[in-house]
Parts: sequence; structure tokens; C-alpha cells
Amino acid sequence: MKTIHAVRLLGGLLALTVRLRSADQPHDFTIPLDRQQMIGVTYATVETKPLQRTVRAVGLVAATTGGEWDTVARVDGYVHQLFVAAPGDRVERGQVLLDLYSPDVVATENEYLDLLRMRDAGQGDHNPSAVDNAGRLLAAARARLSQWNIPDSQIDALESTGVASPYLRITAGARGIVEQVAVRQGARVAAGDSLVKLADLSSVWIWAEFYENELPLLRPGLAVTLTSSSLPGFSVPGRLAVVDPFINEMKRTGRVRIDAANPDGRLWPGAYVDVTLVLDAGVGLTIPCDAVLPTGEHDIVFVDRGGGRLEPRYVQLGGKYGESYAVTAGLNPGERVVSSANFLVDAESKIQGALKSW
Repeated sequence: MKTIHAVRLLGGLLALTVRLRSADQPHDFTIPLDRQQMIGVTYATVETKPLQRTVRAVGLVAATTGGEWDTVARVDGYVHQLFVAAPGDRVERGQVLLDLYSPDVVATENEYLDLLRMRDAGQGDHNPSAVDNAGRLLAAARARLSQWNIPDSQIDALESTGVASPYLRITAGARGIVEQVAVRQGARVAAGDSLVKLADLSSVWIWAEFYENELPLLRPGLAVTLTSSSLPGFSVPGRLAVVDPFINEMKRTGRVRIDAANPDGRLWPGAYVDVTLVLDAGVGLTIPCDAVLPTGEHDIVFVDRGGGRLEPRYVQLGGKYGESYAVTAGLNPGERVVSSANFLVDAESKIQGALKSW
């Protein structure tokens, strides 16, 4: 008897559980069409369309490492005359930046002239040994002058004129814009001192910061668009080059380097730009974001069943793409869902018992 009683009790509990679960399941309810119109109910169709996610960030323009050129003194001396005035001056490759007076250069040039005379004298005396010795010393002196950044044309002019130039002309090693003038006229400089810094801004880097949850979406080669609020109508393309794997612990962001051409020089180092990426995620079912009623445990939409009947339905979402959600389960293409006044529709469903609990 006890066994039979226990079985009956268990069966009753199972039946009660099934009834409770059935009661929790949403079911259809009705809102007359005229009342729907009064409360502002509108509908959207479940559509299959491309999924694109737009990611935005702020970037900081910087000169490329390969585009910066630091002109340094290779010999001790004194600045005689500057030919660049200040940062911002544009210079061409080979343009004279300054004249440098160096006693070492003058002494070596005079030594070079003496060796030329020694070689000529040896040739006149038909002394091969003296000619050969002078030739070796000439090569060493010429190499020393070249190491001091004296161009071959100036050394050739030294040979043809036979007069040592008192000044060493320092020329630009690259085309660019003057970033810094580190010396003044008359100043003494030592070997290794910075003289003029140049930056080639025909291409630049943009360092942008993206949030930690956005970084897995990024990869080198993605195309980006660069705009600036300070330059109305300005828009240039760029390409993501490097994703820095080190996360900023305070801001929870990661840096990304973007390469961009800058032929007109409108992207200035230190300036802020807006970075926009459009990520393609394929094709999927979509509904407007306003059609979804999140409850914490479920995401609910109200499906139009015709004639004022509505069906609350649980759906699974696959991510947000602009103003739409991707739907992975719960809806079929072509169905219509409520896209506005969802909270009023939800209140009506509670009154009619269509949704017992969330």
C-alpha cells in the first residue's frame, strides 16, 4: 500500500510540474487592430540581409619611424650659417641645411691637396713607389672626408680647384618637413650632436585604441576610413597594419596601428582623427533592435498572427549589427514582429495571461 501511495504522489507531482511549465509557456493573445493603432503599434518584417558591424575609435596621427630623419654632426665644428629657419619649412633631398666650419675638415682637405701634389710629383719623377704610396693615402683621406658627409662632388671640386673649402655643407638626406632645428648660428657642435630633424609626411601612422571586446574582430589588412571634425568633408582610406597584443590595464583597450597615405599633408602628427571600420559578418536573419524585449533571462518578440492576434516568442540573438539584431533561432523569414510600443503590448499580454513569468 505504501508503494502504491508513493507512486501516486510522484505522479501527481510530475503532472503539477508539467502544468506549471505549460502555464509558463507564452501563448497567443489579442489586441484589436483599432487599439493597436491607438497605442502606436508598428511592424517589421524578418529579413535575410548582409550583416555589417561598424566599429569606431579615435586615432592619433604620428610620423612613421622610417619617415623621420635626424641630421647629426659627424665632426666637431661651429655652425657658420643656417639655411632653414624653423619647424615647418619644406626641404628637398640634397638641399643645404647649414654650413659648418670644422678645423678637422679643413686640415684633412689640405692634407688631401698635399697628397695630390705628392702623387703628381711622383708621376713627374717616374717614381712608381711614391705614386703608389700617395694613392693609398689619397684613398684613405677621401674615405675620411666621405664619412664626414662631404659629397663626392665637393671632393671632386677640391681636386679640380686645388683650394680647400673652409665650410662643410650639411645637406638633407631625405625630402620632408623640418621638425626641429636643434642648433643656432655660431654654436659649437660635437660629433653626434643633432642638428636638424626632418619628417617625411607623405605617409603617416594612426594609433587608435579599441576596447578589449572589439580586438578579436580586428586583423591586419582591414580597410578603414579616416575623417576629422576639424576638416569638414575630409575622408581618406587607411589600412590596419598592426594589432598591439598588450592591453592597457587601466582603460582595457588595445592599440592598433593604421597606415595611411598623406600626399597633400593634411594629416598632421599629433592631430586626432576619427577611425571607422565596417566589418562584414556574412548574411543572416535580422530584426530591428526595437523589436526585441529583453527580460534578463529571455529575449522576447511579439509575432503577428493576423487579425490582431499576437504571439510572444522567445528568440536567440546572434549579435547587434547597426540598428538590427541577427536572429539565430525562433523566427522565420517573412514573419512580422512588433517594432514599436513593445512595453504596452507586453502589459496587455500580462493582463491576458499570455506571459506568466519572465
